[in-house]
Amino acid sequence: MLPWKRMLRPLAALVLTATVVIVPTASASATASATAAAPSNGWNNYSCEPSTAHPRPVVLVHGTFANSVDNWLGLAPYLVNRGYCVYSLDYGQLPGVPLFNGLGPIDKSAEQLQVFVDKVLAATGSAKADLVGHSQGGMMPRYYLKFLGGAAKVNALVGIAPDNHGTTLGGLTNLLAYFPGAEDLLSTATPALADQIAGSAFLTKLNAGGDTVAGVHYTVIATKYDEVVTPYRSQFLTGSDVHNVLLQDLCAVDLSEHAAIGLLDRVAFHEVANALDPSHATATTCLSVLG
Repeated sequence: MLPWKRMLRPLAALVLTATVVIVPTASASATASATAAAPSNGWNNYSCEPSTAHPRPVVLVHGTFANSVDNWLGLAPYLVNRGYCVYSLDYGQLPGVPLFNGLGPIDKSAEQLQVFVDKVLAATGSAKADLVGHSQGGMMPRYYLKFLGGAAKVNALVGIAPDNHGTTLGGLTNLLAYFPGAEDLLSTATPALADQIAGSAFLTKLNAGGDTVAGVHYTVIATKYDEVVTPYRSQFLTGSDVHNVLLQDLCAVDLSEHAAIGLLDRVAFHEVANALDPSHATATTCLSVLG
């Protein structure tokens, strides 16, 4: 085997590993069962009727290597307990790869989101939904908003550690050019990973002409300790209706990194709630964990 081919496999594995470690998983049997039928105890309950206080359903969009259950075991109950109708979907599945989703071409994943939002709006009788996404799930909906008519059906997009302008994985992706075939391998095996590399054709198209579309309220919640979406400030959006938030500006001692900010950080959750209901927003501080 040629020397560069021997080096290619560990590099590809390193890129994959750097992403997969962000998602803690339960046992395969438990997760498979949960993913097959996402919780209906208040969450993914299609008989839920949006209230006057919270008239829009909330659609949760998981990240890469995650699924509709594991990614939201913290935030979904948090929002349900505050009176929201909450739904989550699985997207970006690859044949023969169970449990780990968000791996397929991102433009196709956006089409799955389009279908799911229509389903939720039909079930709830609502004119618009709010979207909350983690990592890829905070970026992918922008394709739906910009190219698939989603702006007419979405009031707000809240991205938690979204890779809006791609990631360098701390500079690791810069090494791909030194390994012939590496980028092709990523594109073939896990298209979503290739789409999320800073400077990819997908991201160039997504961000051309501006980050946002009119009529949608955007919020980005980032942490300076993000080790997956780097540099972390690349997560922020520019536009007239954008609220960029750095977690450590709200709570300086919050050490959450890429996974924790979406999975269990109550300070971030409080800021999500503020973004969904800005007219009743309260100050987000370190003490918001008590709210």
